[in-house]
Amino acid sequence: MADKQVLLVEDEPNIAEAIRFILTRAGWGVTVEASGNAALAQIADLRPTAIILDLMLPGRSGLDILAELRADPDLGATPVLMLTARGQGRDREAAAAAGASAFLAKPFANADVLAALEAIAAPVLAGSGVTGSGVTGSGKAG
Repeated sequence: MADKQVLLVEDEPNIAEAIRFILTRAGWGVTVEASGNAALAQIADLRPTAIILDLMLPGRSGLDILAELRADPDLGATPVLMLTARGQGRDREAAAAAGASAFLAKPFANADVLAALEAIAAPVLAGSGVTGSGVTGSGKAG
């Protein structure tokens, strides 16, 4: 398993596969979740280094997921890159208010996704020796 783990919460299969491919080639372990309802359970189970979260998801919005994540004392510091097809200013403001670490509007360049992810994950990776435990580590309970 790769040391750098990301949970990609994206319901559009083509976008999810493109992002997964890009990140895997860059050394990230990628888990994809298409359901907004299942995202928080996945985050708690995986404890990824970072999360890429779509704004509009079936079952539950990315903003709802992010707000609940930020309220969780164990997971709240996990870096989150918010993606949306609606790049209006109010979406950026809502994502920032909910606690997004960074924001990208679709369509985006592949290099931008990787650069944004690595930028938000850098402090976590530097501070944890990549595989640390706690809020964002990728280790499993043993």
